[in-house]
Amino acid sequence: MNDLSYGRIVADGLWSNNQALVALLGLCPLLATTSSAVNGLGLGLATTAVLVASNTSISLIRNLVRPEVRLPVFVLVIASFVTAVELAMQAWFYDLYHVLGIFIPLIVTNCTIIGRAEAFASKHRVDRALLDGLAMGIGFTLVLFTLGSLREILGQGTWFSQAQLMFGEAAHGLSLSLGDLYHGALVMILPPGAFLGLGLLIALKNLIDKRVARARQAAPTGTAATATTITT
Repeated sequence: MNDLSYGRIVADGLWSNNQALVALLGLCPLLATTSSAVNGLGLGLATTAVLVASNTSISLIRNLVRPEVRLPVFVLVIASFVTAVELAMQAWFYDLYHVLGIFIPLIVTNCTIIGRAEAFASKHRVDRALLDGLAMGIGFTLVLFTLGSLREILGQGTWFSQAQLMFGEAAHGLSLSLGDLYHGALVMILPPGAFLGLGLLIALKNLIDKRVARARQAAPTGTAATATTITT
């Protein structure tokens, strides 16, 4: 089959086919772990690592796996990389791993990863599969980080609190605060806040897409009218 261009793959992963805002996949970790910016960023980077590694591996073996057993094989490959990422986090980011808890091993059930393995990696060359995993992972991470930041700022009045969980003790100074007078909106830390925040992000993306589409539709009309005026 024809391979997509690199630019199209990146655009799909970051925006046009963002798995969190368009496909609405991986909502369980997206909604459960985004109570802070650090949590969202940590889980997003772990998911990206698994996406890149699994996409690359599945693309390499795509011609060796029989169609009847492809899904079990894909899950086995993904589970292997999730285990590797989990062990790495236990070794180097134990406090963050302890906060994220069960959602690290549950990456193996993330529909985004198995979906990209089946829909893309198993049908394209290694370079495209790797780039797709990276683009999709970064797009997913950006949504996790943005939603976590939004909920943390509105819910606690802080941003990047507990940054030391990811960047070490020297990152204590990275945290920002709205001050002691801001008590926060408790609803944003609770599960309803996750749904509200995600809904706002989806609405914002749809609004931007509609305005871009209108601008593209208006551009040829304006060009034609200008050309007619010059001719006249």
